[in-house]
Amino acid sequence: MTALAEIPSTIAVRPDPRGCDLPTCPVCADSMIAAEASAYLYDSIISYLWTCDTCGYGFVTKHSIKRFMCN
Repeated sequence: MTALAEIPSTIAVRPDPRGCDLPTCPVCADSMIAAEASAYLYDSIISYLWTCDTCGYGFVTKHSIKRFMCN
């Protein structure tokens, strides 16, 4: 049986929050490569669903992004 928890929000200070900011599993500390799903929520908030391939633990992260406006 998998578990689902919500990890506190983070704010990306760089335009591309990928790379070294990929999460590790809070249960077994295995590295995560890609989110299982993502969703745009509101006010430039994106939610990512992560599931650990090693232990099956699931969690959600939320990230705030800056919106770019064309002039």
